[in-house]
Formats: sequence, structure tokens, C-alpha cells
Amino acid sequence: MKRVLPAVLAFLGVACITAAIAVPLWLVPQLKVVPLDLDITSDATSVAADGSPGERFPAEIFDRCSVGQAKAQTLQAHLTQQRRSVIVDPSDRRQATIQSAQTVRIDGTRAANGDESQPAAPAANGDLQCNDGLLTANIDRVSLNRKTSVPNGTVSSLQVEAAPEGVNRNDVSVQLPNRKGFQYKFPFNTKKRSYLYYDLNTRQDTPAAFVGEETVHGIKTYHFRTQVPETDLSSLPNPQNEAPLGTMLTMPAKWWGITGPGVRPGDHINMHRYATATREVWVEPRTGTIVNGREVQHQYFRSPYKDDDSTPAPVRNFQLDALKANFAWSDKTVSAQADKADKYMGQLKLGNFWLPLILGIVGAVLLLACLLILLRRRRNRGAGPDGDPRDDGQNEYGDNEYGDNGYGEVPDTDPGADAPTVVDPGGPAAARAAAPTAVIANQRSRHNTPASPNPDHPGHEAGPDDADDDTAYLWDHPTEQIPRVEGPAPTGGGDHDFRPIDESSADPPHHAHERRDEDR
Repeated sequence: MKRVLPAVLAFLGVACITAAIAVPLWLVPQLKVVPLDLDITSDATSVAADGSPGERFPAEIFDRCSVGQAKAQTLQAHLTQQRRSVIVDPSDRRQATIQSAQTVRIDGTRAANGDESQPAAPAANGDLQCNDGLLTANIDRVSLNRKTSVPNGTVSSLQVEAAPEGVNRNDVSVQLPNRKGFQYKFPFNTKKRSYLYYDLNTRQDTPAAFVGEETVHGIKTYHFRTQVPETDLSSLPNPQNEAPLGTMLTMPAKWWGITGPGVRPGDHINMHRYATATREVWVEPRTGTIVNGREVQHQYFRSPYKDDDSTPAPVRNFQLDALKANFAWSDKTVSAQADKADKYMGQLKLGNFWLPLILGIVGAVLLLACLLILLRRRRNRGAGPDGDPRDDGQNEYGDNEYGDNGYGEVPDTDPGADAPTVVDPGGPAAARAAAPTAVIANQRSRHNTPASPNPDHPGHEAGPDDADDDTAYLWDHPTEQIPRVEGPAPTGGGDHDFRPIDESSADPPHHAHERRDEDR
């Protein structure tokens, strides 16, 4: 277990550091895509041009019921614009198809004479009536590249009519080719520059210029503004390749209220419906989330021959508002979008900063722990049985530090002694008492002197232990290298082939000599 622990620590440390590098390089790019669970509901209401509150009917619309009356009329109104955007098929890891249903609802109106009314919602299975509360409705479908948020052309259509049961929705939709602008989401890492923005009402890409930085609900955003040029809506065909209903209207001059030189009350005058707009969006730049939005919609009837000098001046200069409204996102919608942007930013920050930082620190700590364990083991290998650093095994007198001379023989410290006394081979108790000291001494001698310790010693026999093997007694674990001598020692050779001490042998091993106190 002690040998496995450093390897496990090293493996985990390298794995954490590798993950710390891989997360921002691999995982974060996987997060920077259009989410397949995207579901956005945005509500915008009509507000006064200067943004002041309290105006009950800040918008102006054409009274559709006046077509059957003696004169064209407009109404003051309060409007609500609602959009629901969700992901539909075909969507996969490369593309996301957004389906966005948009309606403009009339909440209330006030006529020129001061009469107020609250239009009813249209019947689900009936035709629209002139006094219904639904002003416009359509369903937009567009496929986006999930990484760039740019339309890829797989799906790009606008459904402008209801699809009865059994009718393919493509039969009531118009195709929108060459669509390039952003609409429901800006790109990740949005820059301070112009981008193309797609205007659904006029079906065209328009440049959205960078205006400046603003903080919205605590989120730093980039403010963009786009101007939609005047467009003749009758030039945008419906699924039957005809001018959409309500974009061309021919009525007598007196119905229009046109009078003047060259115009008679009964002259039938054809007017087209035109549209222009100013749209503003506030985008969180790192995620491309649109946090807030405003738009000024202006649609009106005017002569398509405005620039034709042959057309009477009263006709050329005539204009009747069909829709004039400033739409601003509700506080609830802005708050919800700010929360989504904050959530996306948190995920990106986790992957770009916090997760790599934590993994990097954990990996460094694990590798440091592994290194400390290895260094501690190295110090232990260089220490003696008592934990003290080991020298060359000799004291200042040239003797072994254990008191012998390196060969299991204790030097004569008595000047009167002639020679060491040899242990009686017939005394088993004496041999057993001398054996451990002799074996330890022999091991230390062989470690310091690989060659045969005393080949001329009486009773010595050459064996595998006398081989010149400098690695035979490496003290990885000093206390574990002391062999047991109570029973038969292991055989078979190798680096640790300790020869057994045979107590019955007539010739004791050369390292069994030791002085006895009683012979001194």
C-alpha cells in the first residue's frame, strides 16, 4: 500500500492538471452554442414616445371596420406584442431551429369621439372580424448554426396564414432566402461593431450599429440600433405569390379624405401600405443574450406614385397611419432575460476560470504530496537502524561502529590478551546468542565490501554469498533485511541467499567468533 500511494497521488495529480487544461479548451467551446432547451417568452407593450407613464392609449392604429363606412378612421389604442421562441426539428449538435410565434394584440381602443372599447379575442375556428382584438400574427422558423448563431439556410420561412387541419404548413408559408442577420440571439463574444439584424416585418437584413455600453438589471450590455428603411409591404408576396391582404387598398378620394386641385371626390385612388422601423437591442456580449429591446413601428398608407410629378399633389402628399407604436419590453421580460444571461455567464466563468483553478490547485497539491512521500522515503533509505545517517561504517580508530572489525570479530581491547577465544561449536546456547550479531556484522561488511570478507579465515567455505554483488544488500528497509536464524534460512540463491548457521557443524562459520566475558 505504501508503494502504491505515491503512484495513485501522481496519477490523480496529473489527471487534475490535464483536466484543468482541457476544460477551457474543450468543455467551454461545447457550452458556447445555441442551447437546445431555449425557450424565450417576451412581452412588449406600447408606451408613449418619450417613455412617460400614464398614457392609456399611446399607439395609433387603422380602424379596419371603417372600410365599410363613409370615411377612413384611426383609433388610439393600447397594444401588447408577445413573442414565444422555442427549439423545434430539425435540431442537432450542429444546428438549432427556432420557431417563434409573434402576435400583436389590441388591449383597448378609443375613438375620435372619446368612445372606448375593449376588443374581444378572435374565435379559434373562425375568420377574423374587423373589430377582433388580434391585429397581426405570424410564425417565423429559422435554422441557426449553433456556434455562430447565424442562419444556415436549412429552414427559413414565415407562416402568415393559419394552417387548417390536413394542410401542410409550408403551403401557407413564404420562404425567406438569403437570410443572414441575427434576430433572437447575437453571437458569443459580441464585439463593439455593427452586425446585420433581420427585420421580419420587411423581410430584410439591416445593419445594427453599436451605440454604447449600458447596465441593465446589473448586467453590462452593448446597445445596438438599426434603422429599417421604408419598404412597400405589398411587394412582399404571400404564399399564393400575391400582395398580402391589407397592403393595397383602392377607395374613393372622399373616403380617404383627399381634396384639392386635380382630385375629384369620386376618383378611385390606390394606396399601398409602407413600413419603417427603428429597433434597439441591449446584448450581453459574452453570451449574446438579448437582455432588453425596444422598437418604433410605423406603418402607413401612401401613394406608390409619390415621386411621379403627374400625380396630383394632394395625392402625393397624403399619408394615413395604419400602425404607429413604440414597443418596450416589460420589466418581467427584462428581468427574466437578465437572469438567463447571468446563468450563462456563470457557466462560462465556471468553465473558463473556477473549474480550471480548482483542478489545477488540487493537481498541484497531489503531486506535491507524492513528491514529499518520495523524498521522505529517500531520506529513510540513507539512515541506519536507529534513524541516524549512516557513514562508512568505521569509527575514528578504523573499527566497525558496532564494536567489531567488520568481520564479526571483536578487537582485543585487553593488552594482556593474546588471541580471541573461539566459541565452542558444541555449545548451542552460545552459538544462538552469537548468531544475530554475526549475521548483522556480515551484512554490513558485505554492503561496504562486496568482495569476500575473509577468505583465509579458518573454516570459511566459498559460496554464493562471496560473489561480488554490490546490489545484494541494498538497505531499502534496514530492519526488514535482518534474516531470521531460529530456523532454516531460505535457499535457492539470489540477492538475499543467506547461508544458514549449522549448530551441529564442527567448523563454525568464520563470522561466529566472539569474545566471551568469562574468558577475558
